[in-house]
Amino acid sequence: MTGRHFKNKERLLVGMADHLIAGFAVKPADDRPWQARLRDLVQGLIRTLRAHPCAKSILEQVGQTEVPNFLAIWDEALGLTRSAGFTDEESVLIARYLLHSAVSIADAPIHFDACHSPEEVDEIVRVKRLGLEALPADRYPNLVAMAGPLVRVPPELYDTFGVDLVLAGIEALAARRSAAGGAGQGGEGGTGQRDREQHGVRPLETGHELVERDG
Repeated sequence: MTGRHFKNKERLLVGMADHLIAGFAVKPADDRPWQARLRDLVQGLIRTLRAHPCAKSILEQVGQTEVPNFLAIWDEALGLTRSAGFTDEESVLIARYLLHSAVSIADAPIHFDACHSPEEVDEIVRVKRLGLEALPADRYPNLVAMAGPLVRVPPELYDTFGVDLVLAGIEALAARRSAAGGAGQGGEGGTGQRDREQHGVRPLETGHELVERDG
């Protein structure tokens, strides 16, 4: 891939982003619950991006809806969240947050490890941990007590816990809507809107801002 195939830098970055996503194919629809299919989507995207340390940097510089291979991922995420009972506006926001989270999870800690030898990683972790442990314990008791995991979390825990955390929030919100009897079908006058009003959140604005360039 060379610059002469693209008219400008932006198109080059879009082409690079499309190449990074090309290795991930959305699975055909099946009879599994939306929760399982959404988990597969997120985990598959993380595995694909994890193979490319530059992925997050490139994706942050382009509008992800401009990347052809990313469109299928966006569409699947939107369809699954919509089938969970969320409004169209909520589905857009959930899909955006979810995919941003997947990109961020894939980005760490791969950069840190890939740029250093195991010995260098150990030394960097040790120095950072000692720096946190040297903080005044009376002022920062939790930072000092958790200095170890703050500077180094096992990669497998980082991935699994990160995915669980994000999806659990979506599943809990969907369950709350379902229990309330609205299941997100009431539009701006239904359960979704009442939930936002109870928490002092203004109604969503729709339009081009929902597909503006990410980052």
